[in-house]
Amino acid sequence: MPEVYTHGHHESVLRSHSWRTAENSAAYLLPHLKPHMKILDVGCGPGTITAGLARYVPDGRVTGIEPGQAIIDQARQASGAANVEFVTGDVYALDYPDDTFCVTHAHQVLQHLGDPVKALREMRRVTKPGGLVAVRDADYGAMFWYPSVSALDEWRDLYRTVARGNGGEPDAARRLHVWAREAGLDDVTVSASTWTYATGEEREWWGGTWADRTLKSSYADSVIKGGRAAREDLERIARGWRAWAAADDGWFCVVNGEVLARV
Repeated sequence: MPEVYTHGHHESVLRSHSWRTAENSAAYLLPHLKPHMKILDVGCGPGTITAGLARYVPDGRVTGIEPGQAIIDQARQASGAANVEFVTGDVYALDYPDDTFCVTHAHQVLQHLGDPVKALREMRRVTKPGGLVAVRDADYGAMFWYPSVSALDEWRDLYRTVARGNGGEPDAARRLHVWAREAGLDDVTVSASTWTYATGEEREWWGGTWADRTLKSSYADSVIKGGRAAREDLERIARGWRAWAAADDGWFCVVNGEVLARV
């Protein structure tokens, strides 16, 4: 994948990504899984969703792919499932024959790609007739929170600018069904679901991951090297995240779009 992955794989990012499970991130897909299925998980990250999907296909197999070897090694170490494998791979040129998988899945991947339609065509190619292409992505423009914190408005505007400068589309959720149809997937079911953070523990975790990510991750490097903001701007945004997390009535909602496309 030639695009720049905006988040990178800093500990603060993996702290967030490792929270994801098949149940909280792929619930729209789970009712369609059968024990024998062979699944490809594109952009598997630390592999927590991948391993979760494997529990739903005990007689099948799940393959997780990422372009970088380091994160694949981490996923292998963390996974204890016997029917899971992790390998490097490129979503634009999947190293599998046509009609290989029953389900081809990608979670929070298309938003980072310069050509999501091309990626979906390739995912469709390796999916068996009658199988499913399943994608889920967030929409930064649709995220909302309480109470109002000006630093979070600044964060969202800055993140969207940086993500687009890195070749992606941070408001991907609202576009998934369009990209799917442009990729030739015409049997499409569209849905949406949310992640909501409202308890003190949830706010501390969500606000803390983003405060750290704002200052320490590849995203911070992209911001500063690209001249889009100064270090003091990022420090102000990080303080805003921690202020939101400390608010007793703090609430944050992430809207995710979902597409299930029958091949």
